[in-house]
Amino acid sequence: MRLIGKNGAGAKPAATTEADTEAWAESPERRPGALPAQRTSGLAERRSGGGWGPDSLVHVPAGGLAAPVPRGASPDGAPGPGVEGDTGFDSASFETALAAREQAALEARHRRAADDGDPDAAARLGTLLLRRGDLEDAEPYLRGAAAAGLRAAANNLGVLLHQRGHRAEAAQWWRQAAVAGSAPAAHALGLQLRDQGEEEAAEYWLHFAADHGHPLGAYALGDLMEHRRDVRAERWFKVSADAGHREAAYRLARMREAAGDKETAEAWYRIAAARSHARAALRLGVLLEDRAGGEQSLLDEAARWYRQSAQNGEPRAACALGYLLRDGGDLAAAAEWWQEAAEAGDGNAANALGALHASRGEAAEAERWYRGALEAGDQNGAFNLGLLCAGAGRDQQAEQWYRRAAYAGHREACNALAVVLLQRGDESGAEPWFSKAAEAGSVDGAFNLGVLHAGRGEHRQAQEWYARAAAEGHGEAALQLAVVQEQRGNAAGALERYRQAAAGGSAEGAFRLASVLDRRGDADAEAEHWYAVAADAGHRRAQVRMGVRAAERGALEIAESWYRRAAEAGSRSAAFNLGLLLARQDSEAEAMLWYTRAADAGHGRAALRLALLALRRGEPVQAEGWCRRAADYGPAEVAERAGRLLGALHAELSA
Repeated sequence: MRLIGKNGAGAKPAATTEADTEAWAESPERRPGALPAQRTSGLAERRSGGGWGPDSLVHVPAGGLAAPVPRGASPDGAPGPGVEGDTGFDSASFETALAAREQAALEARHRRAADDGDPDAAARLGTLLLRRGDLEDAEPYLRGAAAAGLRAAANNLGVLLHQRGHRAEAAQWWRQAAVAGSAPAAHALGLQLRDQGEEEAAEYWLHFAADHGHPLGAYALGDLMEHRRDVRAERWFKVSADAGHREAAYRLARMREAAGDKETAEAWYRIAAARSHARAALRLGVLLEDRAGGEQSLLDEAARWYRQSAQNGEPRAACALGYLLRDGGDLAAAAEWWQEAAEAGDGNAANALGALHASRGEAAEAERWYRGALEAGDQNGAFNLGLLCAGAGRDQQAEQWYRRAAYAGHREACNALAVVLLQRGDESGAEPWFSKAAEAGSVDGAFNLGVLHAGRGEHRQAQEWYARAAAEGHGEAALQLAVVQEQRGNAAGALERYRQAAAGGSAEGAFRLASVLDRRGDADAEAEHWYAVAADAGHRRAQVRMGVRAAERGALEIAESWYRRAAEAGSRSAAFNLGLLLARQDSEAEAMLWYTRAADAGHGRAALRLALLALRRGEPVQAEGWCRRAADYGPAEVAERAGRLLGALHAELSA
């Protein structure tokens, strides 16, 4: 009964566990009254044709905002007291001061014109103040301009009111601007209606925004349609992605990958990753690694994308890069990336570090990282702690960790816990955990459940569970099915199951398949192939068979090599055959050692050979002892010959 640990040193990350969408983001300040929820895009919106000022506000970095008017300068930018006679010169501060003066002068001109009743100037001034965050001062100017029918002002008034928490009134102004043709206002209105659950109305306005060339509107429309499983979602994601929306490109790539079109998915992942989308770079790396097939150039490219994704804050990419480096033999670099990912909260990376330390015998460090994985919410950490404790002989603690992971739904922990209980004699306690493991998809759990039923004589149930495990590639389960087929005389069915067992990694399955083919006599090359597979996996009878075949061909060195491997592993037949081979090569002394080892293990022919050699040396007492052992060991033919030899010895000794 096998216990297979997951997330050991050779485990890989499951890229499929990542989320498909970015977190909802409001305005950069995340104020309660910010714009309706919209996924981040990194794309500035286009300016519409009607009205003065932008239809929507674009948050600019702090370095692009107007600097305060320098102390000593007048509002219109004229030099103030204290400027003349300044002997220092700093070009950066000069540019900043110049920009501030120009901004102040522009604001002053707009304010004078707005106060004189110019609605265009009021719209521009209101927009400028809104961008600066001066909502109270901006509101009356925007209201005046919006009341005068300027759609840009109506849209921006909606933005201002939404930021202040007046969402109902914001929607009214957005509706007015949208009806007048503002795509950004239609987009904002659509998002707010969607958040209120009015999806039909939201779709109308988002469609309006998308049709009028608004990339964020196209993205939001695609998002809404995908939520409703509408096949048109892909079209709108593509429209948005073509306009530069990186999240739309990523979502489009995920849809294409889910549809099995990996080539198109890779192209869109490249586009999004080139725009610094962290998860797109991660998925691109995964696709490249999957199709690399050992090709170093693709592995190097995958590593570059993993590195970019990790540097953009994606810990799973750091973890994946660690595995790639480990597979390339650079364990030191792998550990560095795993540590970076683990410290960022990636449980898979913490498990990898734990397994690395465990493989070095550093149990304390391994336990620390496994606990870190568990703290990150990865139940593999609890399972691996169980494996660590079991390996150290701390069985009670191992059971506790298995139980914790099992109750959290870890299927291999369910199987491991059941094995512990069964070994303790608690069959009734083990069965439900085997069942839970098997139902959750553990092939070892299904196989062990088959073993449990077989032990009770419940062969039908056992066969059902073996069949489930075999269908998932479990070689030992397929072997059990093959043996039953052979016992029933179904040679074709047995051969098929033996093939399945051999392909699933069962050394006994490979040996039995080779034996069937060998007996059939029409597939010698295939038979030798499977003997070799089993022998390489340490199957002693297969190693002996490989030695016999090599000896028959006259390849004595190869035969000796196979016999030695099997004999040193404890095969008495191999020890006897090795003795015969060495005797033929005039290595009688070493041959005696192997005969003795074989005879001590119960090999009758080896004991009979030692009796004959003792007689040849004139040692009848020793010969009699070996004869008696040969008669006891058998087989019948050997026992008969040993009996005749004993009779002759008695006659000689009594004469």
